[in-house]
Amino acid sequence: MKIVLTGSLGHITRPLAINLIKEGHQITIISSNSERQKEIEALGAVAAIGDMHDATFLTHTFKGVDVVYCMVPYPDIKKSFQEIVGEYTSVAENYKAAVLQTGISKMVILSSVGAHMPSGNGLLQYAYAIEQAYNQLPEHISIKFMRPVSFYYNLLSFIPVIKSQGVIATSYGGDTKKPWVSPIDIATTTAAAILSPFEGRTFQYIASEMLSCNEIAALIGTAIGKPQLQWITVPDETVLNTFIKLGMEPSTAQAFTDMNIGIQNGSIYADYYKHQPELGQTKMADYVKEFAQIYQQ
Repeated sequence: MKIVLTGSLGHITRPLAINLIKEGHQITIISSNSERQKEIEALGAVAAIGDMHDATFLTHTFKGVDVVYCMVPYPDIKKSFQEIVGEYTSVAENYKAAVLQTGISKMVILSSVGAHMPSGNGLLQYAYAIEQAYNQLPEHISIKFMRPVSFYYNLLSFIPVIKSQGVIATSYGGDTKKPWVSPIDIATTTAAAILSPFEGRTFQYIASEMLSCNEIAALIGTAIGKPQLQWITVPDETVLNTFIKLGMEPSTAQAFTDMNIGIQNGSIYADYYKHQPELGQTKMADYVKEFAQIYQQ
């Protein structure tokens, strides 16, 4: 098959491309960075250098393709939450326009846990917005929404506070287990979705392991040589003010804080527990080795 992947050579797209190339498929990877071209080609893929905000470029790239995998970039925390959601929706509209222009009938969308919620999910409201946008496409276009849970590598954001204060501090924590996921398992599951039959509109959650925050702190602490590392909970207002001090636009900081509230009270995971997937193979004990290497740099 001819498959287009967005996401350049990020945490998910790189292993996804490798999986699909190994299966003998013709892969094109979209990147806005021309310096990635040689690296993309070294994988055995075609590099399409351009901007996801350019509908004409996307239409040209999507021509003659069987399946497209579409994702949006990590948010620019200096932009307002309204701007972020608007930008993500605009990118989705460009993908939609290119699909309609080229006659593609199969799409795989990287969404997120929490996408079932029109509100109360904070930052993850973007996932609800883009799923709603794609669902406006004609019914003959089959769409698979991939909904991963919290990424392992999100834990890297805690490195500064671990180094400065010797703890992990968020507004959620404790012994309640929550789902976490490795990008490698996202790539594996997404590759399987791309290569399996399409019919209608479906969604699929992706997770690697159920862990409590205290269990994660123990794993990280052991890996970095701080076996007494603790994950503590702090007030929502403290989290909000910390985000703002780190340079987040206030409404985006509030969206992150609201997302954390949804994680703590479990509302973001309500639909996940109704449709629990088989857990992936990459566990946190594997990931903390990488975490430790980055921590020591």
